[in-house]
Amino acid sequence: MTDEQIKSLARNKIAMLIDGDNAQATLLSQMLVETGRHGQVTVRRIYGDWTTNSMNSWKEILNFHAFQPIQQFRYTIGKNATDSAMIIDAMDILHSGVVDGFCLVSSDSDYTRLATRIRETGIFVMGIGEKKTPKPFVNACDVFVYTENLATEKKAVQQKNTNNAKVKKAKGEKEELDPLPILTQAFEMAVQQDGWASLANMGNALYQVDPSFDPRTYGHKQLSKMISKLSDRFEMRVQENGGPIIFYVRMKE
Repeated sequence: MTDEQIKSLARNKIAMLIDGDNAQATLLSQMLVETGRHGQVTVRRIYGDWTTNSMNSWKEILNFHAFQPIQQFRYTIGKNATDSAMIIDAMDILHSGVVDGFCLVSSDSDYTRLATRIRETGIFVMGIGEKKTPKPFVNACDVFVYTENLATEKKAVQQKNTNNAKVKKAKGEKEELDPLPILTQAFEMAVQQDGWASLANMGNALYQVDPSFDPRTYGHKQLSKMISKLSDRFEMRVQENGGPIIFYVRMKE
């Protein structure tokens, strides 16, 4: 991927629409990272009947990630009522022209035609759902990510963070504000197929993860200096093509 393609990708705007009845609240952060690899998630909405107890697991985390909850009452017991509201909103957003792509989060085949319709307009559409998701919906998307893979990644990251905390405790090191979780998340959003991420794209991703991010919070004036100090976790290289200097970052195993 060329630098121009990378810059274009970073400017893409994505609408992320979640069927709250058919998605896992515990994986919202991972779903945002996955969607963030394809652009900036500017429209964030989650649909469901917020009068039911089944939606309680979403309430805290959706506020943290600035998602707008959309109320949709269930007109029939046992029937998912969110699909029609989500489909109508998706078409309104599509025709408004405010985004360059969509991420539809559900394992429900009812969204197959929606994904197909979006893709017919030449707009990028990705899906996120469980492995039980019917193949027609999967194949209607340009990209489809299984939540089981996201859950595996989340477990690995949590284990790594736990091990790091144990090592610090064993060494008697003082607990400090740890930038690694947010840096890792941003890197995963910006990384390319070759395993490297441009520092500029990683910086953009950091503000998607946490708009209040500031290297000075961690004692550094610049992101590049912050990354270079973490040489045990990150590797940096510089690319010069007679123009501006471009920094690239790669995570060490």
